[in-house]
Amino acid sequence: MAPPPVSEDPVVSDEEESSQMTKTASTPQHFVLVHGIGHGAWCWYKIRCLLEKSGYKVSCIDLKSAGIDPSDPDTIFTLEEYNKPLIDFLSTLPENEKIILVGHSAGGVSVTHAVHTYGKKIHLAIYVAATMLRFGFLTDQDLLDGAPQLSEFGDVYDFGFGLGLQQAPTSVIIKKKFQHKIIYQMSPLEDSALASMLLKPGPLRALQSARFVVEEEDVDQVQRVYIKTMNDHVIKPNQQDAMINKWPPSDIFVLESDHSPFFSVPSELFGLLVKATATATSKKIFSA
Repeated sequence: MAPPPVSEDPVVSDEEESSQMTKTASTPQHFVLVHGIGHGAWCWYKIRCLLEKSGYKVSCIDLKSAGIDPSDPDTIFTLEEYNKPLIDFLSTLPENEKIILVGHSAGGVSVTHAVHTYGKKIHLAIYVAATMLRFGFLTDQDLLDGAPQLSEFGDVYDFGFGLGLQQAPTSVIIKKKFQHKIIYQMSPLEDSALASMLLKPGPLRALQSARFVVEEEDVDQVQRVYIKTMNDHVIKPNQQDAMINKWPPSDIFVLESDHSPFFSVPSELFGLLVKATATATSKKIFSA
């Protein structure tokens, strides 16, 4: 199955247009934003402000051990435990509420887990420079496609060994001296500096354990959109293309950004989130 054509239309830049789009519904559309490994809810601060200013409802989730969550990443060994804050959040939503779920980087694994677990609660899943694997990390090729390949930069990782030095690492963080060069090379220095103070080791073992079994409810009933980042050193464009080809989303959008478009091109990312949501809503109306 060939992937859908890439959309490179101008992004939404008129805040009045996006605000009116929001008001077409009786209640504001609800964006739930999920960070990648090492980040936290804080990384979405620019996007949250832009969305809320335009009338959307926004929730930013700290996964276990991330952001202000005090858990030790070296004690978190399963995706279910790491992703529990998101799954718990979805379980509390009103029965008739559907959200737009957005995941960045490894947050795409959390989004896919949510699609498998609470698909009926999700109006649209948006993957931003994110790992998008239908079955998780089942094969070596899945790791090559969906996990960072950073050997070209040298010895970039600091690992944690919660089960002892003789066992595989349980947590990981990119060393501070490499963070700007790898993750934020197109982002403002202020944001890169902020991130260097807030980044935390993430539960590597938990993410690598991600395996998804397709249940009776078809996960493909949830519309998906992929936003590519063309200057990404973490999830490189060829990796993004490989995942898109394996599990084609309904739409693909492109940003000229580094791995962190919420810092480097926040207005453009905001515009694409709004556009993707409007497009998905139109498709559902016409297919009803």
